[in-house]
Amino acid sequence: MRNKSLILEARDIRLAVELIELGARLQLLEAETKLSRERLLKLYKEVRGESPPKGMLPFSTDWFMTWQPNIHASLFMAYYRFFERHTKLRGLELIIKAYRMYLEQVERGQMERVLSLTRAWTMVRFFEARMLQMATCKECGGEFVAHAYDPTKGYVCGLCHMPARAGKTRKAIEAAAAGA
Repeated sequence: MRNKSLILEARDIRLAVELIELGARLQLLEAETKLSRERLLKLYKEVRGESPPKGMLPFSTDWFMTWQPNIHASLFMAYYRFFERHTKLRGLELIIKAYRMYLEQVERGQMERVLSLTRAWTMVRFFEARMLQMATCKECGGEFVAHAYDPTKGYVCGLCHMPARAGKTRKAIEAAAAGA
């Protein structure tokens, strides 16, 4: 029996390290492993070289509706739903696999990483609680994250109908000025 608990603890430690490397917040680690808070704090400091960020987890679906986060959230969900349909992955393994694909695509496209692992994990919970749904854009046919129970007939995504200030973040403006 002692060996089994040691094996489970080692598995949880490996999982916690992987999640920390991917940027998971402490609350996610506590929810997904059986390790004590103290153990997780030590692991976090060991892996990241700093204390974990403080504060509450995202608790609103509204963040996922703003222009840039919606595009990134929708990309993640496309990977998540693909792996859910075509593999035997479930739960946290499925989230990690889809998030790694999201990171790979963001890196390949030389884009800013907008979606954190913690937000992706939270978003999956919002889908499970039927607070979010996917909506199909009538113009491009892509599927995008939308509030649950919002009418989706005639939905147009943020890529087909970009807001006037889309992409005009301070960071983008500074980067453009530095390149000029």
